[in-house]
Amino acid sequence: MKNKYLLLNIFLLFISSGYAQSTASPQVKTFEIEAPQLDTIKKIWIYLPKSYENSDNRYPVIYMHDAQNLFDKETSFAGEWKVDEALDSISNPESIIVGIEHGGDKRLAELTPFPNEKYGGGEGADYVDFIISTLKPHIDKTFRTIPDQKNTAIFGSSLGGLISFYAALKHPETFGKAGVYSPSFWFSDQIYEFSKEAQINDQTKFYFLVGDKESEEMVPDLNKMIDILKMKDLKPEKYQLKLVPGGEHNEAMWSRNFPETFIWLMK
Repeated sequence: MKNKYLLLNIFLLFISSGYAQSTASPQVKTFEIEAPQLDTIKKIWIYLPKSYENSDNRYPVIYMHDAQNLFDKETSFAGEWKVDEALDSISNPESIIVGIEHGGDKRLAELTPFPNEKYGGGEGADYVDFIISTLKPHIDKTFRTIPDQKNTAIFGSSLGGLISFYAALKHPETFGKAGVYSPSFWFSDQIYEFSKEAQINDQTKFYFLVGDKESEEMVPDLNKMIDILKMKDLKPEKYQLKLVPGGEHNEAMWSRNFPETFIWLMK
Protein backbone atom coordinates (compact mmCIF):
# COMPACT_ATOMS: atom_id res chain seq x y z
CA MET A 1 0.00 0.00 0.00
CA LYS A 2 2.85 2.37 0.85
CA ASN A 3 4.44 1.68 -2.54
CA LYS A 4 1.13 2.50 -4.20
CA TYR A 5 0.95 5.90 -2.52
CA LEU A 6 4.63 6.55 -3.25
CA LEU A 7 4.05 5.95 -6.96
CA LEU A 8 1.00 8.22 -6.87
CA ASN A 9 3.01 11.01 -5.26
CA ILE A 10 5.77 10.64 -7.85
CA PHE A 11 3.17 10.83 -10.62
CA LEU A 12 1.62 13.98 -9.16
CA LEU A 13 5.07 15.54 -8.76
CA PHE A 14 5.82 14.64 -12.37
CA ILE A 15 2.72 16.48 -13.54
CA SER A 16 3.18 19.52 -11.32
CA SER A 17 6.80 19.88 -12.41
CA GLY A 18 5.69 20.42 -15.99
CA TYR A 19 7.17 17.23 -17.43
CA ALA A 20 3.82 15.77 -18.44
CA GLN A 21 3.42 16.65 -22.10
CA SER A 22 0.18 17.79 -23.69
CA THR A 23 -1.11 15.64 -26.55
CA ALA A 24 -3.85 18.06 -27.64
CA SER A 25 -3.99 18.98 -31.32
CA PRO A 26 -3.32 22.61 -32.36
CA GLN A 27 -6.99 22.60 -33.40
CA VAL A 28 -8.01 22.50 -29.71
CA LYS A 29 -8.48 25.68 -27.65
CA THR A 30 -10.05 26.39 -24.26
CA PHE A 31 -12.09 29.16 -22.69
CA GLU A 32 -14.19 29.71 -19.58
CA ILE A 33 -17.85 30.64 -19.35
CA GLU A 34 -20.19 31.39 -16.49
CA ALA A 35 -22.76 28.67 -15.82
CA PRO A 36 -25.48 30.36 -13.75
CA GLN A 37 -27.62 27.23 -13.79
CA LEU A 38 -24.85 25.43 -11.91
CA ASP A 39 -23.52 28.38 -9.92
CA THR A 40 -20.01 27.87 -11.26
CA ILE A 41 -17.55 28.73 -14.02
CA LYS A 42 -17.10 26.02 -16.64
CA LYS A 43 -13.93 25.41 -18.61
CA ILE A 44 -14.75 24.53 -22.21
CA TRP A 45 -12.50 22.81 -24.74
CA ILE A 46 -13.29 23.41 -28.41
CA TYR A 47 -12.01 21.57 -31.45
CA LEU A 48 -12.22 23.41 -34.78
CA PRO A 49 -11.78 21.42 -38.02
CA LYS A 50 -8.58 21.97 -40.00
CA SER A 51 -10.56 23.71 -42.75
CA TYR A 52 -12.11 26.23 -40.34
CA GLU A 53 -9.40 28.90 -40.48
CA ASN A 54 -9.14 29.08 -44.26
CA SER A 55 -12.79 28.84 -45.25
CA ASP A 56 -16.17 30.40 -44.71
CA ASN A 57 -17.79 27.04 -44.07
CA ARG A 58 -20.30 26.44 -41.31
CA TYR A 59 -20.13 23.26 -39.26
CA PRO A 60 -22.31 20.95 -37.20
CA VAL A 61 -21.55 20.79 -33.48
CA ILE A 62 -21.17 17.91 -31.04
CA TYR A 63 -21.43 18.71 -27.33
CA MET A 64 -19.40 16.23 -25.25
CA HIS A 65 -18.84 15.74 -21.52
CA ASP A 66 -15.76 15.04 -19.40
CA ALA A 67 -13.59 17.28 -21.60
CA GLN A 68 -10.52 16.47 -19.52
CA ASN A 69 -10.55 12.99 -21.10
CA LEU A 70 -11.32 13.89 -24.72
CA PHE A 71 -8.23 15.55 -26.18
CA ASP A 72 -5.26 15.51 -23.86
CA LYS A 73 -3.42 12.72 -22.07
CA GLU A 74 -2.01 15.30 -19.63
CA THR A 75 -5.44 16.11 -18.19
CA SER A 76 -7.10 12.72 -18.55
CA PHE A 77 -7.84 10.49 -15.60
CA ALA A 78 -7.31 7.13 -17.28
CA GLY A 79 -6.34 7.83 -20.88
CA GLU A 80 -7.82 10.10 -23.53
CA TRP A 81 -10.39 9.52 -26.26
CA LYS A 82 -8.07 11.09 -28.88
CA VAL A 83 -11.04 12.89 -30.40
CA ASP A 84 -8.80 15.53 -31.97
CA GLU A 85 -6.44 13.00 -33.57
CA ALA A 86 -9.42 11.07 -34.93
CA LEU A 87 -11.02 14.13 -36.50
CA ASP A 88 -7.72 15.46 -37.82
CA SER A 89 -7.58 12.27 -39.91
CA ILE A 90 -11.19 12.42 -41.15
CA SER A 91 -11.84 14.87 -43.98
CA ASN A 92 -15.55 14.14 -44.35
CA PRO A 93 -17.70 14.74 -42.39
CA GLU A 94 -16.31 17.61 -40.33
CA SER A 95 -17.61 18.96 -37.05
CA ILE A 96 -16.88 21.37 -34.26
CA ILE A 97 -16.50 19.54 -30.93
CA VAL A 98 -17.40 21.35 -27.71
CA GLY A 99 -16.06 19.55 -24.65
CA ILE A 100 -17.43 20.53 -21.24
CA GLU A 101 -15.16 19.86 -18.27
CA HIS A 102 -16.81 17.84 -15.53
CA GLY A 103 -17.25 19.50 -12.18
CA GLY A 104 -14.91 17.27 -10.16
CA ASP A 105 -16.83 16.27 -7.05
CA LYS A 106 -19.96 17.76 -8.69
CA ARG A 107 -19.69 15.47 -11.72
CA LEU A 108 -22.11 12.88 -10.40
CA ALA A 109 -24.78 15.49 -9.65
CA GLU A 110 -24.38 17.28 -12.98
CA LEU A 111 -24.52 14.18 -15.16
CA THR A 112 -27.49 12.42 -13.50
CA PRO A 113 -31.03 13.50 -14.40
CA PHE A 114 -32.61 11.63 -11.50
CA PRO A 115 -31.30 10.99 -7.96
CA ASN A 116 -30.04 7.71 -6.60
CA GLU A 117 -31.15 6.77 -3.08
CA LYS A 118 -27.58 5.93 -2.06
CA TYR A 119 -25.43 8.30 -4.13
CA GLY A 120 -27.66 11.37 -4.45
CA GLY A 121 -27.30 13.39 -7.66
CA GLY A 122 -30.14 14.38 -9.92
CA GLU A 123 -29.11 17.88 -11.11
CA GLY A 124 -28.78 16.85 -14.75
CA ALA A 125 -31.69 19.01 -15.90
CA ASP A 126 -29.78 22.12 -14.77
CA TYR A 127 -26.64 20.91 -16.55
CA VAL A 128 -28.54 20.34 -19.80
CA ASP A 129 -30.20 23.74 -19.39
CA PHE A 130 -26.71 25.27 -19.15
CA ILE A 131 -25.79 23.66 -22.46
CA ILE A 132 -28.98 24.76 -24.21
CA SER A 133 -29.54 28.21 -22.71
CA THR A 134 -26.00 29.48 -22.08
CA LEU A 135 -23.30 27.49 -23.83
CA LYS A 136 -24.96 26.78 -27.17
CA PRO A 137 -25.99 30.41 -27.79
CA HIS A 138 -22.41 31.48 -27.05
CA ILE A 139 -20.97 28.85 -29.39
CA ASP A 140 -23.43 29.73 -32.17
CA LYS A 141 -22.63 33.44 -31.82
CA THR A 142 -18.86 33.03 -31.64
CA PHE A 143 -18.20 30.29 -34.20
CA ARG A 144 -19.51 29.42 -37.65
CA THR A 145 -21.95 26.71 -36.67
CA ILE A 146 -25.01 25.14 -38.25
CA PRO A 147 -27.25 25.59 -35.21
CA ASP A 148 -30.34 23.59 -36.15
CA GLN A 149 -31.46 20.32 -34.57
CA LYS A 150 -30.25 18.17 -37.43
CA ASN A 151 -26.70 19.44 -36.99
CA THR A 152 -26.48 19.44 -33.20
CA ALA A 153 -25.38 16.31 -31.33
CA ILE A 154 -24.66 15.34 -27.76
CA PHE A 155 -22.24 12.55 -26.86
CA GLY A 156 -20.77 10.89 -23.78
CA SER A 157 -19.90 7.73 -21.90
CA SER A 158 -20.95 6.21 -18.57
CA LEU A 159 -22.75 9.01 -16.70
CA GLY A 160 -22.04 11.10 -19.80
CA GLY A 161 -23.89 8.49 -21.84
CA LEU A 162 -26.81 8.68 -19.42
CA ILE A 163 -27.08 12.47 -19.60
CA SER A 164 -26.67 12.47 -23.40
CA PHE A 165 -29.54 10.02 -23.78
CA TYR A 166 -31.69 12.04 -21.38
CA ALA A 167 -30.91 15.31 -23.16
CA ALA A 168 -31.82 13.90 -26.59
CA LEU A 169 -35.20 12.69 -25.29
CA LYS A 170 -35.91 15.75 -23.14
CA HIS A 171 -34.95 18.28 -25.81
CA PRO A 172 -35.48 16.71 -29.25
CA GLU A 173 -35.94 20.20 -30.68
CA THR A 174 -32.26 20.91 -29.89
CA PHE A 175 -30.38 17.63 -30.17
CA GLY A 176 -30.85 15.62 -33.35
CA LYS A 177 -28.13 13.06 -32.64
CA ALA A 178 -26.85 11.30 -29.55
CA GLY A 179 -23.77 9.16 -28.93
CA VAL A 180 -24.57 6.94 -25.95
CA TYR A 181 -21.61 4.88 -24.75
CA SER A 182 -21.87 2.53 -21.75
CA PRO A 183 -24.82 4.47 -20.29
CA SER A 184 -25.31 4.32 -16.52
CA PHE A 185 -29.01 3.47 -16.65
CA TRP A 186 -28.53 1.62 -13.35
CA PHE A 187 -28.27 4.93 -11.51
CA SER A 188 -32.03 5.41 -11.30
CA ASP A 189 -35.00 3.44 -12.58
CA GLN A 190 -36.71 6.77 -13.23
CA ILE A 191 -34.88 6.96 -16.55
CA TYR A 192 -37.06 4.10 -17.81
CA GLU A 193 -40.29 5.76 -16.73
CA PHE A 194 -39.11 9.02 -18.26
CA SER A 195 -38.34 7.24 -21.55
CA LYS A 196 -41.77 5.64 -21.65
CA GLU A 197 -43.40 9.07 -21.36
CA ALA A 198 -41.03 10.98 -23.65
CA GLN A 199 -41.89 11.86 -27.23
CA ILE A 200 -39.45 10.36 -29.75
CA ASN A 201 -38.55 12.69 -32.60
CA ASP A 202 -38.54 10.53 -35.71
CA GLN A 203 -35.47 12.41 -36.99
CA THR A 204 -33.27 11.79 -33.93
CA LYS A 205 -30.36 9.38 -34.39
CA PHE A 206 -28.88 7.29 -31.57
CA TYR A 207 -25.63 5.34 -31.51
CA PHE A 208 -25.44 2.93 -28.56
CA LEU A 209 -22.23 1.14 -27.62
CA VAL A 210 -21.39 -1.28 -24.80
CA GLY A 211 -18.70 -3.84 -24.09
CA ASP A 212 -19.46 -7.40 -23.05
CA LYS A 213 -16.89 -7.16 -20.23
CA GLU A 214 -18.55 -4.26 -18.45
CA SER A 215 -20.82 -4.68 -15.42
CA GLU A 216 -23.35 -7.53 -15.39
CA GLU A 217 -26.28 -5.12 -15.74
CA MET A 218 -24.87 -2.99 -18.57
CA VAL A 219 -26.07 -5.03 -21.58
CA PRO A 220 -29.45 -6.07 -20.09
CA ASP A 221 -30.15 -2.47 -19.03
CA LEU A 222 -29.40 -1.15 -22.51
CA ASN A 223 -31.50 -3.85 -24.18
CA LYS A 224 -34.38 -2.94 -21.86
CA MET A 225 -34.10 0.69 -22.91
CA ILE A 226 -33.96 -0.12 -26.60
CA ASP A 227 -37.09 -2.27 -26.23
CA ILE A 228 -38.85 0.79 -24.79
CA LEU A 229 -37.71 2.92 -27.72
CA LYS A 230 -38.86 0.30 -30.21
CA MET A 231 -42.30 0.30 -28.62
CA LYS A 232 -42.31 4.05 -29.21
CA ASP A 233 -41.61 3.41 -32.92
CA LEU A 234 -37.90 4.21 -33.03
CA LYS A 235 -37.05 3.24 -36.60
CA PRO A 236 -34.21 0.73 -37.24
CA GLU A 237 -32.40 3.18 -39.50
CA LYS A 238 -32.32 5.76 -36.71
CA TYR A 239 -30.17 3.83 -34.29
CA GLN A 240 -27.10 1.65 -34.14
CA LEU A 241 -26.28 -0.80 -31.36
CA LYS A 242 -22.73 -2.08 -31.12
CA LEU A 243 -21.65 -4.75 -28.64
CA VAL A 244 -17.85 -4.79 -28.37
CA PRO A 245 -16.40 -8.27 -27.69
CA GLY A 246 -14.03 -8.00 -24.75
CA GLY A 247 -14.91 -4.31 -24.34
CA GLU A 248 -14.42 -2.90 -20.85
CA HIS A 249 -15.73 0.26 -19.21
CA ASN A 250 -12.85 2.55 -20.10
CA GLU A 251 -11.52 5.25 -22.39
CA ALA A 252 -9.61 2.73 -24.48
CA MET A 253 -12.84 1.13 -25.76
CA TRP A 254 -14.58 4.45 -26.25
CA SER A 255 -11.59 5.92 -28.10
CA ARG A 256 -11.27 2.98 -30.50
CA ASN A 257 -14.91 3.21 -31.51
CA PHE A 258 -15.31 6.99 -31.67
CA PRO A 259 -14.35 7.46 -35.35
CA GLU A 260 -16.88 4.90 -36.58
CA THR A 261 -19.61 6.38 -34.39
CA PHE A 262 -18.80 9.93 -35.46
CA ILE A 263 -19.04 9.09 -39.15
CA TRP A 264 -22.37 7.27 -38.78
CA LEU A 265 -23.94 10.01 -36.63
CA MET A 266 -22.81 12.98 -38.67
CA LYS A 267 -23.41 11.69 -42.21
